[in-house]
Amino acid sequence: MAVPEPRPQTARPRALLVENIHADARQLLTEAGWQVDTAAGALDEAELISRLDGVQLLGIRSQTQVTAAVLDAAPDLRAVGAFCIGTNQVDLFSAAAHGVAVFNAPYSNTRSVVELALAEIIALTRRLTVKNDLMHEGVWDKSAVGAHEVRGRRLGIIGYGNIGSQLSVVAEALGMSVFFYDTVDKLAMGNARRCGSLTEVLDLADVVTLHVDGRASNAGFFGETEFARMRPGSIFLNLSRGFLVDDVALRRHIESGHIAGAALDVFPQEPKGRGETFQSVLRGLDNVILTPHVGGSTEEAQEDIGRFVAAKLRDYALHGATTLSVNLPTLNTETVPGRVRLAHLHHNVPGVLAAINKVLADEGVNIEGQQLATLGDLGYVVTDIAHPATEDVGRRLRELPQTVRVRQLL
Repeated sequence: MAVPEPRPQTARPRALLVENIHADARQLLTEAGWQVDTAAGALDEAELISRLDGVQLLGIRSQTQVTAAVLDAAPDLRAVGAFCIGTNQVDLFSAAAHGVAVFNAPYSNTRSVVELALAEIIALTRRLTVKNDLMHEGVWDKSAVGAHEVRGRRLGIIGYGNIGSQLSVVAEALGMSVFFYDTVDKLAMGNARRCGSLTEVLDLADVVTLHVDGRASNAGFFGETEFARMRPGSIFLNLSRGFLVDDVALRRHIESGHIAGAALDVFPQEPKGRGETFQSVLRGLDNVILTPHVGGSTEEAQEDIGRFVAAKLRDYALHGATTLSVNLPTLNTETVPGRVRLAHLHHNVPGVLAAINKVLADEGVNIEGQQLATLGDLGYVVTDIAHPATEDVGRRLRELPQTVRVRQLL
């Protein structure tokens, strides 16, 4: 069944940005004609639904969940921007079924995460957290015991995507030997060595760092068995997703001395907003670095993400461009001044393009240009015409049994 057209707009179109998205995103959308509302913290399902009436564009970060129920309750919503790398907080299947495009920022904060990982590796390898705590307690512990250079040590990277591969290059420049494992065949950067299994990495590495995606099937990915397999005295980092790791098992192995230190930026349960109480079984350990999901939270990265994702939302809403959408077919559409655009999202079955063009021909609409792309069960046609289509054209296109959503972009 086709998604109904959003209600007619009587004022400027509305956008909602939550979770302290960079001000540049608000400025870009405001300049493009949107009324932009903001919320400082994450919103739960009921709060989000209550804020989405009349909203066309939604911007979130990692904590706000865009569920099927949210999408069902938001008929005006056209696009969601995840101002971060991951999109597991969005029901992508349901979003596509509702004709809602989803965009993210797969590259903008890569360097920031890499630098945090390196800083933590050096701090833990030199035991700086322990030394710092002792100094604040007034204890002068000038000793080299347990402190090492990172040069010559073996880094094991689990997940060799954008972050893992860049970390590989920079770590090698510091003199580390790099080993990595990924379920997908990836080209090794520099002198990094690909391993055939997770256990092979654990057998080799002095430092193990996770950069695994947040798909639900990865829950519990790293637990008791994996920690036990790690080399005695090694270091563990998780800067990917909290639900991947058994933190209780990690604490046991740190307290036993089997693991020398750990750094975590993500947790199974995270507070919704700044200033709220944080709970973790890993609190109170002097050789564990805990940071509040700030891997990508540098001013440079957040500015880049703000501009990048907001531009994707704007270009989709105004021109129908789906470049780098994670759930819709990709069309990098160029706009031609003076033309009107019909954007038609549909189920990918034979004959849809012919049906669309028959409607246009029957209604006397001349096609100036047309592009089609498909992705799995979805197809996306952008048709440029010389003049705005009549309501009869829109009605007939919406009534096509394959239609998911139709938009006219003036």
